[in-house]
Amino acid sequence: MPRRTKKIPRYFEDLKVGEVWEAPSRTHTESLFYAFQLVSGDNRPLHYDMEYCKSLGLPGLLAHGYQVLAQTAPGASDMSRGDTEIRILGMLETSAKFLKGVYSGDTLYPALEIVELIEQNTTGVMVLRTSVHNQKDELCLEGELRMLVAKRSREAAT
Repeated sequence: MPRRTKKIPRYFEDLKVGEVWEAPSRTHTESLFYAFQLVSGDNRPLHYDMEYCKSLGLPGLLAHGYQVLAQTAPGASDMSRGDTEIRILGMLETSAKFLKGVYSGDTLYPALEIVELIEQNTTGVMVLRTSVHNQKDELCLEGELRMLVAKRSREAAT
């Protein structure tokens, strides 16, 4: 089994408003739609029946909103790549506006940007603006994600 190299920790104090991370683009194939169906249990034909979608005049299967929102997971972005790792303790809250339909065959480009840092006694809250654009550079989703992040003093005390 290959050894994982230890990453340099980044704490709340190391973060800066304006930092941006992108996730690799992903083309939403029918296979991803079916995988999401297994995870979500949502069996509406709008998301999984191509003939039904064609009968409605849609260009393909319509992605479930949560399928699009899942693209903004911080662990999927380059926030988790490289030699550093933000000491995220957990997700506190998320919100999203779904602005444009995502269809099978669309390629999505997610991004996360720090827009606010809220200091607390032993932790901090990193507020991220989330966005997902499609291959036509149309904004499909915008939202906010709040993550609890360790402070140096908290981790040193444990």
